[in-house]
Amino acid sequence: MNGEALRTAGLPGTVETTAAPAAAARYALPAILLHWLQAALVLWLLWLGWNMVELPKGAERSAAYALHKSLGIVALLLVLARLVVRRLAPPPAPLATVAGGREAVLAQAAHRVLYALLLVLPLAGYLASSFTPYAMKFFGIELPRLGAPDEALNAAFKQVHLVAGWALVALLGLHVAAAVRHALRRDGTLSRMLPGRLSRN
Repeated sequence: MNGEALRTAGLPGTVETTAAPAAAARYALPAILLHWLQAALVLWLLWLGWNMVELPKGAERSAAYALHKSLGIVALLLVLARLVVRRLAPPPAPLATVAGGREAVLAQAAHRVLYALLLVLPLAGYLASSFTPYAMKFFGIELPRLGAPDEALNAAFKQVHLVAGWALVALLGLHVAAAVRHALRRDGTLSRMLPGRLSRN
């Protein structure tokens, strides 16, 4: 994205629009890379979280939980990095073909909820782990606890983690469906978040 695009791209909720898909400003390259990196990581975490609870107690289960926790912290760092990039290089203005009306309002609300869930989910997982008798480690490095073992707090944050996880699954389904819809309409929205070569296909 060039300097002019960065100056004119609006934050969520702005009313500026881009007239034609062919001339649409794209997301900044760091935003594109972080988006797809986090997408892959979230899918991995969801798959790991789904399967690890079925493992019998033992070394394999402990290793799966440890990896899930470590990757969760990476996911939290990624979403924080995305928020910084979003501040430094605001997203491009909505295309005129999709700006305004109920669709734009729903898209803006969905993105805000998505970012909130990407923050709440790993934070709740970290807090749940902080109130167990087990050490919280990040790829083998022990992290500080926020308190002594507490079954009630552990259960509460585990419930938040579970509910946020299912909410994220549902919202990701809507997000993918919307992306497919934009692709079928060829309105230029999806191509703005694709790597350069793919965006021209």
